[in-house]
Amino acid sequence: MKSLFKVTDWHIIEEGFHPDLNREAESIFSLGNGYMGQRANFEEQYSGDSLQGSYAAGIYYPDKTRVGWWKNGYPEYFAKVLNAPNWIGIDVVADGVAVDLAVMKIKNFERILNMQEGYLERGFTITPRPGGGSIKINSRRFLSLAEPDLGVIKYNIESTGFRGLIELIPYLNGDVRNEDTNYGEKFWKDIYHYADEDTGIITSCTLKTGYHLTLCMTNSIEKNGKKYTGNPGVTNKQGFVGHRYKIDLNPGEQITLYKYVSVQSTLNNPATDLVNIAFERAGYALKQGFRRLFDSHKAEWGKIWSKSDVMIEGDVASQQGIRFNIFHLNQTYTGKDDRLNVGPKGFTGEKYGGSTYWDTEAFVLPFFLKTAPGNVSRNLVLYRYRHLQKSIENAARLGFKKGAALYPMVTMNGEECHNEWEITFEEIHRNGAIAFAIYNYIRHTEDFDYMAGYGLEVLIGLSRFWSQRISFSKRLDKYVILGVTGPNEYENNVNNNWYTNKIATWTLSFTIENILKLERSDQEQLSKILDKTKFKYNAEIGRWNDIIKNMYFPFDEKLNVFIQQDGFLDKELKPAAGIPAKERPINQHWSWDRILRSCFIKQADVLQGLYFFEDQYDTETIRRNFDFYEPMTVHESSLSACVHSIIASRIGYIDKAYELYLRTSRLDLDDYNREVAEGLHITSMSGSWLAIVEGFGGMRIRENRVFLDPAIPDTWSTFTFHARFREISFEVKVTRKDVEITNLSRQTLPLKIFGSAYDLKGSGIVNVAINKRK
Repeated sequence: MKSLFKVTDWHIIEEGFHPDLNREAESIFSLGNGYMGQRANFEEQYSGDSLQGSYAAGIYYPDKTRVGWWKNGYPEYFAKVLNAPNWIGIDVVADGVAVDLAVMKIKNFERILNMQEGYLERGFTITPRPGGGSIKINSRRFLSLAEPDLGVIKYNIESTGFRGLIELIPYLNGDVRNEDTNYGEKFWKDIYHYADEDTGIITSCTLKTGYHLTLCMTNSIEKNGKKYTGNPGVTNKQGFVGHRYKIDLNPGEQITLYKYVSVQSTLNNPATDLVNIAFERAGYALKQGFRRLFDSHKAEWGKIWSKSDVMIEGDVASQQGIRFNIFHLNQTYTGKDDRLNVGPKGFTGEKYGGSTYWDTEAFVLPFFLKTAPGNVSRNLVLYRYRHLQKSIENAARLGFKKGAALYPMVTMNGEECHNEWEITFEEIHRNGAIAFAIYNYIRHTEDFDYMAGYGLEVLIGLSRFWSQRISFSKRLDKYVILGVTGPNEYENNVNNNWYTNKIATWTLSFTIENILKLERSDQEQLSKILDKTKFKYNAEIGRWNDIIKNMYFPFDEKLNVFIQQDGFLDKELKPAAGIPAKERPINQHWSWDRILRSCFIKQADVLQGLYFFEDQYDTETIRRNFDFYEPMTVHESSLSACVHSIIASRIGYIDKAYELYLRTSRLDLDDYNREVAEGLHITSMSGSWLAIVEGFGGMRIRENRVFLDPAIPDTWSTFTFHARFREISFEVKVTRKDVEITNLSRQTLPLKIFGSAYDLKGSGIVNVAINKRK
């Protein structure tokens, strides 16, 4: 895929149709607006290979787990992000020939994703009948950020020699299925369908979960720029409604169809109101028209880019990569609803089913903390509080007691729904990521009301889990954690994963710290929390302190590095560079047995801990561990390269940081792991932004200040990023000679640049000569 798309600043451009890579392109060109999303499927029928994907946020299906051997505590279902009813459909028949790009000869095919303004455009030329004239088709569609329940399409057909009858058939289709269904069943049933000459409406309902989704379409037609008033034929049947417009087209003439669709669900409205609301909203869209709706949508994207853009001069591939990732992050999650979260594939595919992994807390939250209004990040941490009780129930199923909370590896509603036992039962470090997210949120925002009202309860549940999950080894005279899977999923059922042990004890310390802080500031509120959680103050804190003091951490004196897990040094240690290219990625070529026995690391593990807790270690310690582990890392997790890039910047390996930045920023565009056909890696996209801002920019939040320690890759002449700190927006521009920070707000921005403190007043600018990072 490396040669499929043109490299430009603001656009992803596919020139020429590549049917063998159509699924990959459908993922790359996906659209969303936080409320719903759409893969880049064609409007007209397509009989070639395609993954159809329309998605409505928060609507899912609990597909029964398919396993050969049931284990106690195993999730009963694997949640599926549903392929929802198709709203984009517009079939075209030209002189009796159905337009189907799988069987037609195509000229001048071009597909463009405009990231600056948030729309997908596609154009091509076909000759419906051999020897006949040609028609040129162009479509533009967007999912409105200003009116999130509206999807809009402009579909234009121009004759370039064609003379004949054009039939345009816009439709809504509820007869859809998921490819990843475990038992081949459909997840939707038709509830209501209605069509007349002006409107088409369908309501579908999910099986089991009972979500209702109503779609209403209205259309308008122009011929040669003037309104076409002919009445369409009407199709109204179970799960499908459509209109059929028959229009004569002569050389030089053109027909334009505008399709407006309103999408409503019981996530936001009563089922009895959906049809009326959808009808009213579709009518509103028709009255507003394409231009007004598009202008308001474009304005919303302008606001987003003004707060989160990164500008790179001298390296167009880097520039395109970072904007691609920023674009998809912002169209996946808007932070307006604390019931929603960021799925690993967002609105781009079915893989990974559930909507929430630990990716959100570890990788996505920091992006929104630094680019979006405070309520966006607050809703992400509130999401986990809303699921606290379910997490206590999840832990109870595994034998934990007295309010211990184990957050799910994958979830839609707080229940665990991952279908791999070694992940479900063993990858418990996810609990630590949630605790770290609370810490990260507080240090960025100082929202202590969140800690007192919500966060401390979560921390107590997490700490109770660690207290019960940890055991004492008489042989070592230390506390240990047995039978886990760390972030490196290429090792299962290991003992004393260093990162897991580290984040467990840190969580205990952080919880105690906040109990004591609230004890000093609001004894009454603390009493309410302790009563609610039935907290045994002396006994629980006493045990936690004992664990903190006596936890075992694998360490090798000779190598002077932290050891990933107890048996890691028993493996044959060798660099990943020796793996033949034809065997990469190894997860697609090696047996699982071979992978588990190898030293090769899927993603940052020990280094994940050093990234989170870098303030506890000096530069030489971080460098030694990076030099030991990075060469054995195959980076086959989308979450890997970004952490390594940030650490490489931290220790002065700028060339290595740049290499890894390119990998994380262009992971999907260049399909490094050969899996883009299944959807994009949305939750890792924030890592590319962090690789610039925290890596090359050296941005940290410490001592209630923004710390900056910038460095610049050799291939860049300048880079500029926008960020925010407690609602103060600012811009950082780094050149080869200096660093310029502009305060874009009225409040004073507390800074520390290369170790020197500044209090930058509103609208002020400070310029500092660049230091070389060591």
